[in-house]
Amino acid sequence: QVQLVESGGGLVQAGDSLRLSCAASGRAFSSYAMGWFRQAPGKERELVAAISRSGRSTYYADSVKDRFAISRDNAKNTVDLQMNGLKPEDTAVYYCAADSIPYFSDRYSILTDEYDYWGQGTQLTVSS
Repeated sequence: QVQLVESGGGLVQAGDSLRLSCAASGRAFSSYAMGWFRQAPGKERELVAAISRSGRSTYYADSVKDRFAISRDNAKNTVDLQMNGLKPEDTAVYYCAADSIPYFSDRYSILTDEYDYWGQGTQLTVSS
């Protein structure tokens, strides 16, 4: 089992940059593919970015490609989301999630149902 705690959200202006961080505790962090999701009011939770166990493979939603970057530090048990060129439509609660992956695989996960553990979320508000 792993516990996830997000931090770094806040109120920013359009065009600003912000870095979200997710700290994991519990079972071996490197056993998990990690993802950042977001949920805006009245909308479904959507995957923003995902990263494989090793960090070698990443995935981005089209809406954030070339603006956001996901990274992880398996020694520090953290996964970060660097967000640049923020837009009002990026306003949402951002969640960190973990998917347990077999030792022989180094894939990322893109389906919400694949993720086993979730953080409580951190609010990002981007004003225009």
